[in-house]
Amino acid sequence: MPLTFIGIDPNTGDHESPTVWVDQEKKELVLQGWKPDEALEAECAAFEVPGHAIGIPEHEAVVRIPASMVSMIREACDVLERAGRVH
Repeated sequence: MPLTFIGIDPNTGDHESPTVWVDQEKKELVLQGWKPDEALEAECAAFEVPGHAIGIPEHEAVVRIPASMVSMIREACDVLERAGRVH
């Protein structure tokens, strides 16, 4: 899987590294972030979206991404759009 590194949280410390990549082959954003605390994960799991089951499927995860990374996420979206896959 050829990943394109977009950026790392500019406020990251030595032991934290929220990161954004683009998977060029699958045309997907790949995000590394902080694990949510139990309260946030429970809130997300209880959120109702029409047409979807309540809960977080076993093959999915909730991650927290700092607002300081918004420009990197936009850049990653631009990379995907240029690849012609985003609809």
